[in-house]
Amino acid sequence: MILDSINSPSDIKKLKPEELRKLAKELRTTIIQTVSVNGGHLASNLGVIELTLALHYVFNSPEDKIVWDVGHQSYGHKLITGRRDSFPTIRKEGGIAGFPKREESVHDAFNTGHSSTSISAALGIREGRDKNGEKFKVVAVIGDGALTGGLALEGLNHAGHLKKDLIVILNDNEMSISENVGALSAYMNRILTGEFYRRFKKETKSFLEGIPKLGAPMAKIAQKFEESVKGLILPGVLFEELGFDYVGPIDGHNIDLLIDTLKRIKPSTSPTLVHVITKKGKGYEFSEKDPCVFHGIGPFELETGSLIGGNGATTYSAAFGKVLSDIAANDRRIIAVSAAMKEGTGLECFAGKYPDRFYDVGIAEPHAVTFAAGLATRGLRPVVAIYSTFLQRGYDEIIHDVCLQKLPVIFAIDRAGIVGEDGPTHNGLFDVSYLRHIPELVVMAPKDSAEMRKMFEFAVKHEGPSAIRYPRGKVPEADLPCEDLSLGRSETLREGEDIALIALGSCVLPALTAAERLEKAGVNATVINARFVKPIDGEMIREVVSRVPRIVTIEENVLQGGFGSAVIEYLSDAEINHVKVKRLGIGDKFIEQGKPGSLKTKYGIDADGIFLAALSFVREHTFSA
Repeated sequence: MILDSINSPSDIKKLKPEELRKLAKELRTTIIQTVSVNGGHLASNLGVIELTLALHYVFNSPEDKIVWDVGHQSYGHKLITGRRDSFPTIRKEGGIAGFPKREESVHDAFNTGHSSTSISAALGIREGRDKNGEKFKVVAVIGDGALTGGLALEGLNHAGHLKKDLIVILNDNEMSISENVGALSAYMNRILTGEFYRRFKKETKSFLEGIPKLGAPMAKIAQKFEESVKGLILPGVLFEELGFDYVGPIDGHNIDLLIDTLKRIKPSTSPTLVHVITKKGKGYEFSEKDPCVFHGIGPFELETGSLIGGNGATTYSAAFGKVLSDIAANDRRIIAVSAAMKEGTGLECFAGKYPDRFYDVGIAEPHAVTFAAGLATRGLRPVVAIYSTFLQRGYDEIIHDVCLQKLPVIFAIDRAGIVGEDGPTHNGLFDVSYLRHIPELVVMAPKDSAEMRKMFEFAVKHEGPSAIRYPRGKVPEADLPCEDLSLGRSETLREGEDIALIALGSCVLPALTAAERLEKAGVNATVINARFVKPIDGEMIREVVSRVPRIVTIEENVLQGGFGSAVIEYLSDAEINHVKVKRLGIGDKFIEQGKPGSLKTKYGIDADGIFLAALSFVREHTFSA
């Protein structure tokens, strides 16, 4: 295999065109085989193999900086930048990350994981280069979907204003490209990127502007004519207006054309955007047919593309989709809003049943929040379904546009807590902390799907903003009672006099299991399902501390500013100081990738960890009568 001889990008430059094409096939095979075992982002990575090879063939990493947007397309990059032997560990605990990571390789110019960051980061690197008197090229690779993010447009606007030599590669995997258009485009690119054309354009403009009185108007007419002609055959007028030289569209799987184009634009001293057309999932039949499913996928059978280990259990995302569809059947005010995550958040069913009440706004979380706020002013009940880690991007809008106006927007916060193999950029460990201090906002977390239903029914009736957080993965099968909800009231599931375990959401069932083990060890525990982060159930806290001398709070969130902090704050404000409190959750650190179960064990928030912590706490704080 050619791949076995590739230890750094410099090895790519030694290959002949036919060897590069063979290497592209080997990279696809390696990625498909590895993702089939580990899970990961498949379709997006398969679509950029030729582009990856062309970039490393033309540019000189790590001297030249290549910034990958999101990072969903960096597997091929990792394989040819010295991580071939460690690639089987990708997304595993202790292995290499599924996204670019500066701590991992000098070839990773910027850590990524969230969308639309590459242009701004690359522009900062490019300006830092000049400030330090350095000389290298900077390339940002961004997908067409990521351009819906406002941050990408802000970066384009600033780069066009600075008029510096930033190169942006637009990886467009949604637009088809016919053979004829491809040939014309290739011809036009050879003209538009050639030194003769650039010099001719510059000198002609200078000549026209030098003609007394008529020069400036003639130059403007010539420019408008050029833009009109290019607009007829090239979809790049927008980028030209932003100050970029536009090149494309070109076939992103024609490695010879890619290399030729990149070589031509490399010497440019002005911002340049290269529009590349690729096929998401290319090279694997099942990912080509369904790139959405194979965007981020668990382990699967190579021969059939079928997921391994699926037992049909309902996920929280699917449960949410059903609950919302059921409620919407009897309430036409319900509107669902997604930020490019219809399938991920379980809204396919809702979108199919109520297409006129479903909006996918693209990768634009701040817009999703404020758009929902506008809907709410007209008496509607918008439900914004966004992953916890991505909702962080709409933080200002939650405060300013929703809560300040007390608007009845409902936030369905998926992937709350430890997400797992996607690592620190995707774990949803901050939402309790960044939401609970916002005035007017009600924050809830269900212990199971039955309680999730009750919480959404409550939220729809509530005349104000609310948020419901729930984890990634399967809904627990435990058949627990579910009392009706009332604002700010918890639920006592078990009585005991030695210690109280007050658990939030996904930690309730592990707390019950821990309590059963504690009983066998001679410790009787009260178990309380908190239900509400805000408003906190102060009446419950007062009742518990009147008869139990020890409290343990349990949450799948960082401890700083979390649910446990809310309990301690309440006790302090109420001047209750005779009770001992221990908080279980995530400490002051980012959590790396790994299996969710393994990570919960590591950080002591599974049943075993709760049992050991509570038992130790009781023994440490034994009070005499």
